[in-house]
Amino acid sequence: MESIRKIFQVGYGPSSSHTIGPTKAATIFKEKNKEADKFTVDLYGSIALTGKGHLTDKALYRVFGEDLEIKFDFDTHYDFHPNGLKFYAYKEGKLIDEWLIFSIGGGELKELGHKETIDCKEIYEQTTFNEILEYCKEHHLSLFEYIIKHEDKDILEFAKGILKAMFDSVERGRNKEGKLSAQNKLFVKRKSKEYYDRYKKSGDFDVLVMSNALAVAEENAEGGTVVTAPTCGSSGVMPGVLKAYYDTKRFSLDEIVRALLVGGLVGNLIKTNGSISGAEVGCQGEIGSACSMTAAAVLQLFGASNDIIEYGAEIALEHHLGLTCDPVLGYVLIPCIERNAIAALRAIDAAKYAYLSDGTHYITFDMAVNSMMETGKDLKAEYKETGIGGLAKHIK
Repeated sequence: MESIRKIFQVGYGPSSSHTIGPTKAATIFKEKNKEADKFTVDLYGSIALTGKGHLTDKALYRVFGEDLEIKFDFDTHYDFHPNGLKFYAYKEGKLIDEWLIFSIGGGELKELGHKETIDCKEIYEQTTFNEILEYCKEHHLSLFEYIIKHEDKDILEFAKGILKAMFDSVERGRNKEGKLSAQNKLFVKRKSKEYYDRYKKSGDFDVLVMSNALAVAEENAEGGTVVTAPTCGSSGVMPGVLKAYYDTKRFSLDEIVRALLVGGLVGNLIKTNGSISGAEVGCQGEIGSACSMTAAAVLQLFGASNDIIEYGAEIALEHHLGLTCDPVLGYVLIPCIERNAIAALRAIDAAKYAYLSDGTHYITFDMAVNSMMETGKDLKAEYKETGIGGLAKHIK
């Protein structure tokens, strides 16, 4: 299993699979073909169907320039993964290189037929939560200690940097009003500041959580800088909760850092054994994963045992099974923004439920991840980030 660093990536929204991944791929291909005088890109599957709404074209123009030719190919589909891109490099009219690559979620890239990501570096021998629990029991480790044992010496500083980027996105979003200008067809109004003003009057912790989550989700929808946790589309859940706990002075920065890393371990497990791609398994892989990660982080803050953290993460994921990814008009607006706020509160509820229990449960986290993949495979393509099914079909 790879480093937790891969789960948390800083980049432009509104979709890690549609903006961060393509940007990374484009940069690699352009660097490889410095002598080229012309580039073209074909987009396939989900990334073609929702590429404009997800600002994929703008992300690619940012790398190659405005003269780039982009073809949105709605007819070509790969079973390997729905988010396919093919880059072409030319020199003096002659094709000199081409590259088929897949943006699999969270900004990660895979080549056709490959199990590992293009820059994969395995550092964890254990690849399921059950294996980790057994290892920790044998070596008398907490989950946080387990992470520190395997990650490099700079992981705490990395986590502090990620938290700063998360918290900055909350504060930027909380101070903005008006319509989300990047999306001019739906006229969606920013709500974070309104909710934050209500929190300041009421002191209601839940309202603060919702305001924070909305702030990041709104920033993401407009193509702002956010942190994948584990994706851009679900990037408001974890910051929404962790900043609320930090701002109310319930926990220190060091405690929040530990919580972030434990949440990252959960996200790593889902990415390894399941999927964090809405185009592959629906929104259960994005919002469901974010909720699971955040529930684990909250339980780490509460000082819960390893077994209770596993239970909370399982509850949060289990109760998102089957959630469709159905972005209206292909934008990361409806229902994506509200889902971040609701999932943030659900993460806290899942954590509290697990914390109050004796830990007895029959469905394990690993079972929930396997069920998510099975459910995702059974979902029709219309419900997996194509923008043509579910809620999306009701608004044209």
